[in-house]
Amino acid sequence: MILFPAIDLRDGKCVRLYQGDYDRETVYGTDPVDRARRFVAEGAEAIHVVDLDAARTGEPTNRPVIAAICDAVSVPVQVGGGVRSTTAADELFAVGVHRVVIGTAALENPSLVTDLAGRGCRVAVGLDARGDEVATHGWTERTGRTVGEMAQQFADSGVEALVVTEISRDGTLAGPDVGGLSRLLAATAIPVLASGGVGSLEDLAVLATIAVDHGDDRRRFAGVIVGRALYEGAFTLPQALDAVAGVGQPASTPDGEDSRS
Repeated sequence: MILFPAIDLRDGKCVRLYQGDYDRETVYGTDPVDRARRFVAEGAEAIHVVDLDAARTGEPTNRPVIAAICDAVSVPVQVGGGVRSTTAADELFAVGVHRVVIGTAALENPSLVTDLAGRGCRVAVGLDARGDEVATHGWTERTGRTVGEMAQQFADSGVEALVVTEISRDGTLAGPDVGGLSRLLAATAIPVLASGGVGSLEDLAVLATIAVDHGDDRRRFAGVIVGRALYEGAFTLPQALDAVAGVGQPASTPDGEDSRS
């Protein structure tokens, strides 16, 4: 299982939201590029970046910062937030992004996902949910669709992963939604990246040891995304990496190939 330290961008700053609420924001620094470099220096194998402004409005206001992050580090950078067209995806790939995460557009325009994957682009689908209901547009709008329904829809699309976030836990340090994540892991063959709520090394250890049956396969989480716990010192990145070392499905996570080559 690969651990992705998270960098959430808003107005060019490194921030975290509490339960996806844009009015409950904590700023953790004004230099996301330096933060990315520090994560890599501490052993990160990949980085997860979210453009919160683009997620809410569709406008790629943080694109220069994303480009600078990609240029500054040698590990794969996975980016979500506001990827609602092939143009938006292609512009991210052009600045060095390794994989795009498509959330709102996956529901509103699923052909975007299949078209990009069909071109050989690295694509993940972001499933952000309140309870079991997927939310879109920066987590602000309800959809009436469940996480399981969305996962099933993209079963044969060629996507590399599902990035699954339980919004009510995100930024809370209250622990991940182990039950819901495990049910989804058992229900889909698509690799699953767990996101939201990690607050302790025990949380990481639990996620790393979960294994569920799916047909003839015994499946584990492909990765976990960690944000606030790292920024607030609940544990260090090296400690977190030790907690997840040697567990998971490495084939389903970024392979380290430099997407800028």
